[in-house]
Amino acid sequence: MGEPLYNFDNVRDALRLVMDGEGLALSKRRITLSTSGVVPLMARAGEEIGVNLAVSLHAVTKEIRDEIVPINRKYGIEELLEACAAYPGASNARRITFEYVMLKDRNDSDEHARELVRLIKQHKLPAKVNLIPFNPWPGAPYECSDPARIRRFSEIIFESGISAPVRTPRGRDIDAACGQLKTAAEKKSRAELERLWAEKQAALGA
Repeated sequence: MGEPLYNFDNVRDALRLVMDGEGLALSKRRITLSTSGVVPLMARAGEEIGVNLAVSLHAVTKEIRDEIVPINRKYGIEELLEACAAYPGASNARRITFEYVMLKDRNDSDEHARELVRLIKQHKLPAKVNLIPFNPWPGAPYECSDPARIRRFSEIIFESGISAPVRTPRGRDIDAACGQLKTAAEKKSRAELERLWAEKQAALGA
């Protein structure tokens, strides 16, 4: 869990074992490494690991991406996309995947979709875009884009010649979908637990 490029050596060594013929013997073409955009280590990942690359983009403006992906304050969108364009092995056969979570009224307008297309084409990136419906949790500061809005966003990207499938959410009903792996219940103090236990015992005695 976490940003793999901040744990580069261990991730590299683990993936080498996975790809080794004496290990799991998985082809590097079947493995994708996902990063939020640690620009200085992206080229090294391509050279020393050589797997497919996925980038958590989620926005096309500095203001919104700074909020959603704080590392953007250190490595901005232009710098990130330049690193993607230089990623070793990237080609039409091995496209870079951009992950894009759909947030209602934040990053899901037609203008955002067109800007995403413009950025990809400006940097001549062999890319596809994975559109991810936002999975809310209690108290979440965002809402998921409406299905019709997600479809329109996808259509704009597809019409430009770039693949933009919509990921099917799974596990929402038990708060186990992407981004939901946190409990909806607040941790209770020892005093609260003792009070609840006392109330339960009193109820049983009645």
